[in-house]
Amino acid sequence: MYRLDDKVALVTGASRGIGRATVKALAARGARVFVNYHANAEAAASVVAEIQADGGTAESVAFDVADSKAVDAAVSDIAKRAARLDIVVANAGIAKDGLLMRAKDDDLQQMLDVNVRGSLALARSAIKPMLRARRGRIVFISSVIGEMGNVGQTAYAASKAALLGMTKSLARELGSRGITVNAVTPGLVDTDMTARIDDEMRAKIVAQIPLGRFGAPEDVASAVVYLCSDEAGYVTGHVLRVNGGMYI
Repeated sequence: MYRLDDKVALVTGASRGIGRATVKALAARGARVFVNYHANAEAAASVVAEIQADGGTAESVAFDVADSKAVDAAVSDIAKRAARLDIVVANAGIAKDGLLMRAKDDDLQQMLDVNVRGSLALARSAIKPMLRARRGRIVFISSVIGEMGNVGQTAYAASKAALLGMTKSLARELGSRGITVNAVTPGLVDTDMTARIDDEMRAKIVAQIPLGRFGAPEDVASAVVYLCSDEAGYVTGHVLRVNGGMYI
């Protein structure tokens, strides 16, 4: 079940956290994976080494998702070398928290460039080989914050909510070509991004989560694997919540 043998997958922001867990999960099910990173070559190399040690096929690829030309060049190169591109997971994202009234223009622009424009650029480039093959899977990693909002995260919420509109519109555009487009909205997940939350605040948050814990990156990765599988061939335009019941 959920095998991905002979599939080619690209995951952005895959050197750590949810991206790392996702690319490892895809590889474990037979996909040839491309591990995107922007700056941390060592971490990306570590992921590739782990996958290869487990018998999988992986290689790293460096580009900044905020640079649309770099995205297009990388995607085109992957599709050419692998002779196909079946799966793309737009996971790369950043958060710069704070009250909107104090937000700096540069911080706002950077979040939009990475979280929104980066995801759009990735999808736009990946569509080309997928259209030729008349099949494909596109998955956007959004956030529970994009659905429910949060104090001090107005700009971040806006950027993640944008991915949901992208998901639904692109699903309508590409459905007739055999390409599905879905989104996953993780809740609070144990990653570098949430490591800065102190114990007192963590306890308060956990008290609001029916399952009583933060998620693990692997929880999100499992949802992505399903959406990329043949078993999810009739699922498109869907937003899959992986939040422990934090937002229902």
